[in-house]
Amino acid sequence: MADQKGLPKGTRPPAKATDPVVGAAGGFSAADALNAFSQLVRSVGESVRIHDTEATKREKLRTYRETEVARIKASEKTLRIYFDRVFEERSETHKRLFEGLDRAVESGDAAAMQTFVGGIIEVARTSPLASIGDLGELKRAMDNPSTVFEL
Repeated sequence: MADQKGLPKGTRPPAKATDPVVGAAGGFSAADALNAFSQLVRSVGESVRIHDTEATKREKLRTYRETEVARIKASEKTLRIYFDRVFEERSETHKRLFEGLDRAVESGDAAAMQTFVGGIIEVARTSPLASIGDLGELKRAMDNPSTVFEL
């Protein structure tokens, strides 16, 4: 299956017998090799650029996540302090109202009983968050990182 020059069929002889690289390249020119090398360099450069871009995006996401977690923890801490204070205050209010009602019942003071029951009803009607306003507005305010809450 060799042609007249002793090479396997479909194989080209080297351009010069003294140039083994050209002969081993199987007919590719130096321009082809340079083009392939340029493509390799461009591809590697593009891969590095994409990697850097994606690494930057991942870092931004990490920073965003850490910021949001910190905001959540700060909000949680504020709410815990608020609820602890409000419920402690409300607990003391409830205790005083019911003690006052007990004394009014023991003494038979109808006016005092009415006053204490009115106070108990008023406290029961209100919620610790009722004074904050619309919860939808609260949600919008919490979504805005520049919102400052004053308790």
